[in-house]
Amino acid sequence: MLESMTALLLAMALADLFTIEGKVEVRHLSEATLHGATTSFQSSKTVLPKGSFRFDRLPAGSYTLSVAVSGLGASRRTVVAGPGSADKRGRVHVVVKAEDFNRDHSIGLTVPMRLLTLPKQARELFSKGLKCLEKRDAACAEDHMLKAVEAAPRYAEVWNQLGTMAYHRQDYRLAAERFRKALEADPELYAPLVNLGGVLLNLGQYDDAWTFNVNAVLREPEDALANAQLGMTYLAQNRLELAEKYLKEARRLDPAHFSHPQMHLAEVYYRRKNWTQAAGELEDFLRHHPDLPQAGKFRAEIDRLRKLPQQ
Repeated sequence: MLESMTALLLAMALADLFTIEGKVEVRHLSEATLHGATTSFQSSKTVLPKGSFRFDRLPAGSYTLSVAVSGLGASRRTVVAGPGSADKRGRVHVVVKAEDFNRDHSIGLTVPMRLLTLPKQARELFSKGLKCLEKRDAACAEDHMLKAVEAAPRYAEVWNQLGTMAYHRQDYRLAAERFRKALEADPELYAPLVNLGGVLLNLGQYDDAWTFNVNAVLREPEDALANAQLGMTYLAQNRLELAEKYLKEARRLDPAHFSHPQMHLAEVYYRRKNWTQAAGELEDFLRHHPDLPQAGKFRAEIDRLRKLPQQ
C-alpha cells in the first residue's frame, strides 16, 4: 500500500513537469539551447545532422528555443510547455526546418579576439555558472559569474547573463547597469542591446528605450523580441500606428512569444475603440497560451467585446 501511494504521489508530481523534444532537419551539426523566458534557466544540447533533441523535467511555462548551425545561422522561437500544448505524456514536439534559420553565415565560424584573450579562470567560472543555471540554481550561477567578471571585467557575455538574471528577479536598475557593462565590453554584441531596450521599458525610460529598440530592429529585423519591444515603446508613447506595425510583425515572427504581442495589440484597439479587433487579439493570445489561470476571465472579456457596438 505504501509503495503504491508513493508511486501515485510521484506521478502527481511529475504531471506538472513537461518535456520539449524535437528534430532539426538540416544536414549539419547544430546546438539547441533552451532558455527560461521568465526564469533563470538555460540548457544546451549538441544535435547530430538531422538529429533530435530533448529537454526533460521542465516546469510549465514559456521557453525560448535557440538552434544554431555553423555557417547557416540561428533559429529562435518561443515554446510553451503546459497541459494545453503537450501530449498525454507531457511532451511538446518541435520541428526546426532549414528555412527557419536566419542565414547569418558568421554564426559559429569566428570567435571574437576578445574571447580568446580572456583568462582561462574566467571562462571556467562562466561555464560553471551555466551548469548552475541548468539546475535552476540562480544563486550558484550568479556567484560563479560575478567571480568571472572580477577575473575578466570585460567579459561581455557574462555581464549579459548577469543582467538577465537580475531582470528575472525584477531588479531592473541592476539589470540595466549590467547590460550597459556588457555593451561597454563589446558594443557589437546583440543580446545586451535588445535586453537593455526591454529593461528600459520596465523602468519607464521610453526615449532611451526607443533608441535601443530601434537599433535592435535595425540589427535583427527578424527578431520577434526586438519588434515587440519597439511596438511596446510606441504604445507607451501613444503612437498607435507604429505600435500596431511592429507588434503585428512580432506576432507574425513568433505567435507564442513571451512578450505577448497580442495583448499589446489588443490595447492598441482598445484605445481606438475597435472592439472586434481587440477581441480577435485576445482570442489569438489564448490559442497560444491555453493554460493561463485567467483564461476564463479572458473569455468573458472577449464575449463582452463582441457585444459592444462598433465605433
